[in-house]
Amino acid sequence: MKLGMGIGWRPEIAAEVEALTGIDWVEAVAENLCADHLPDSLVRLRERGVTVVPHGVSLGLGGADRPDAGRLAGLAARAELLGTPLVTEHIAFVRAGGPLTASARLEAGHLLPVPRTWDALEVLCENVRIAQDSLPVPLALENIAALVSWPDEELTEGQFLAELVDRTGVRLLIDVANLHTNHVNLGQDPAKALDELPVEAIAYVHVAGGVEKDGVWHDTHAHPVTAPVLGVLAELRSRVDPPGVLLERDDAFPPGAELAGELDTIRETLRSAATGSRRAVPRTATSLACEAAPRTETPSAPTAAPGARDRTAVAQTVLLSALVAGTPAPEGFDHRRLRVQSRALAAKRADVVAKVAPELPEILGDGYRAAFLDYAKGRPMSAGYRRDALGFVERILVSGGLPDPVAQRRLTHWWEDRSGPRPPSRTTRIVRAARAVLAGK
Repeated sequence: MKLGMGIGWRPEIAAEVEALTGIDWVEAVAENLCADHLPDSLVRLRERGVTVVPHGVSLGLGGADRPDAGRLAGLAARAELLGTPLVTEHIAFVRAGGPLTASARLEAGHLLPVPRTWDALEVLCENVRIAQDSLPVPLALENIAALVSWPDEELTEGQFLAELVDRTGVRLLIDVANLHTNHVNLGQDPAKALDELPVEAIAYVHVAGGVEKDGVWHDTHAHPVTAPVLGVLAELRSRVDPPGVLLERDDAFPPGAELAGELDTIRETLRSAATGSRRAVPRTATSLACEAAPRTETPSAPTAAPGARDRTAVAQTVLLSALVAGTPAPEGFDHRRLRVQSRALAAKRADVVAKVAPELPEILGDGYRAAFLDYAKGRPMSAGYRRDALGFVERILVSGGLPDPVAQRRLTHWWEDRSGPRPPSRTTRIVRAARAVLAGK
């Protein structure tokens, strides 16, 4: 299906998106939509013939666990409600721990890279098949940006994606900003990745901005699209005419005129690249597999190889625990990059909690961020951002509260409105502390 030119729809820029001309489609974060009704802005866009694609961020198809049936049902319901031609998700894991490792469940609050190994590929392919069977429309998966790389990987990114497509028939959502991010952070060549992956499987393309700090590229979606990212887009367009291209912006939203200007720049980049386009030599998944490291024969059955889930579960849990719980860094990882990623996860956690509970930074003022980051040390998120906000406030209330009596009353009322008539008792706190110790053993 030809999607055309699109932009990410976000509530903060709903009016600006509606006012843009030349927009054929929009993409909305699936988890931000209700399963039974749409925001008025999306209703109006659909009435104008604008296609709306739901973009999931919480399935964690690259994780060791099989996809959660409730999350899949929710994504399917949103697809039905929107009448969309496809849904999209990410090649990533977002949680770890739990029954497969007999350890506490950990939430990353972020998309983390899957190791490009045959074990991880087996698990991912089975999870994708489960998702495909549960969704009413085709599924496309996005490559992600990464700050860290796994040691002893057996496939390049392009080879991994080619194998995934060959085994499952899933479509690809190629994010050129993520290819640039991985070039800066991990030394991976975007052109090589584009040469190796099956470009004919591309459903659409993401373009987004970021910023470089201390030699690390941060895929912020809060900055203008840069020339290097547009260069990767041109590289992709020289190989294939993608069915759709979409501008993403998730924060620090500019005026509508600036969004329109970025869209015009993307259009011009595509036009210029098309005039000198070249057709890449077709690369099949089979030929790519032959170029990869030697391996044993891969079973064609729809289930992962014996032990693949368990091995993947242990590896992902050890990594996520190091990032969010302060446990020792797993062997083979770049410790400096792990510290950068850990700080980035904590900062994102503080930012998202401030969005889902905007009253907290208002009540706490300039002290909010430092207080939350202190709370987050050794307290991994395990049940989502709203529960995280409650836990943060509980900690303040049970540890002595605030010196300002007005702020103390406001914070107590906030907690009571969402959790109960009073902060947890001393006995409750002791029980919780004991459970936390046991869970960490």
